[in-house]
Amino acid sequence: MTGVFDTLTLRSVTTRNRLWVAPMCQYSVLAEDGVPTDWHLVHLGGLARGGAGLVMAEATAVVPEGRITPRDTGIWNDEQTDAWRPIAAFIASQGAVPAIQLAHAGRKASTFAPWGFDRTGSVPFEEGGWETVSASPLAFGDFRAPRALDVTGIDRVIESFVQATLRSLEAGFQAVEVHAAHGYLLHQFLSPLSNHRDDEYGGALENRARLLLRIVRAVRPLLGDLPLLVRLSATDWVEGGWDVEQTATVASWLDGEGVDLVDVSSGGLAAEARVPTSPGYQVPFAERVGAATEAEVSAVGLITTPEQADEIVTAGRADVVMLGREVLRDPHFPLRAASALGVDVDYWPPQYARARPRS
Repeated sequence: MTGVFDTLTLRSVTTRNRLWVAPMCQYSVLAEDGVPTDWHLVHLGGLARGGAGLVMAEATAVVPEGRITPRDTGIWNDEQTDAWRPIAAFIASQGAVPAIQLAHAGRKASTFAPWGFDRTGSVPFEEGGWETVSASPLAFGDFRAPRALDVTGIDRVIESFVQATLRSLEAGFQAVEVHAAHGYLLHQFLSPLSNHRDDEYGGALENRARLLLRIVRAVRPLLGDLPLLVRLSATDWVEGGWDVEQTATVASWLDGEGVDLVDVSSGGLAAEARVPTSPGYQVPFAERVGAATEAEVSAVGLITTPEQADEIVTAGRADVVMLGREVLRDPHFPLRAASALGVDVDYWPPQYARARPRS
């Protein structure tokens, strides 16, 4: 029986366990240039030191206009790539696999960061905001309406993911995740609520998934024997929107294109959605997606105890548990979980050995 502290191998990469750190936006770039800082080194490095099997950097923009806020990290130029390099190296030095999530926010870009401001919504042009793009010219809530991408613009988006993937490899990341969830650009193409196009990128499911599949086909060969992940929202939580059955179908297509793991989350597309949260509330979505594909799947969302995380894996409900808020509360959750579950791991930092629980 496989447990949460068993290794997992994706192509040439093996993670020491199945407790992984989910990508979490920090909004901590002090200058408006997308360059990660010492905060990202300490934050991500500390999570790697805490025993996680894989540590994924936050949603990192592939182009300047793809940032959620002016405080987002990016990986579209040499300065950013160089700044990511020591971060990836330190994560690896602590025994975790360094990964990065590549993203384009689409119509949810050019917004105020969620902390440090007394305003929300779109940043005005005169204050440094920018034009946003999407599948269709439909606004998210009260945000500024985006411009619909034409075919040339779509091709540029694909090329930006290609270049960001190459830069991620230069920076030393050992896994790449394409962000197609949480209401950002690729999710905007997938969902019928935000995609009202009448061309080859709209209408039928295979058309709405075309952009995501083109990106996967473009970046998969670049990674060679390194894994490619895709994050999907399993539902919009709104009737008539994107749902788990469409997610399962697209996940099976992604598997056929060489995606190694589907990272299953939910929501983010519809401002009016009301999400009925409870412990492990998104795990059933991972189960459904896992039944539709040979790719590995991960579960995330209100997974807060060692026993809960282990049960998800041992019961075969998901192959990996992604941790978010719980590792912000306790960056050493994986090490504590090993002790709680009676698993002897050999990756306690020697500097912290005196704190290791003894049986």
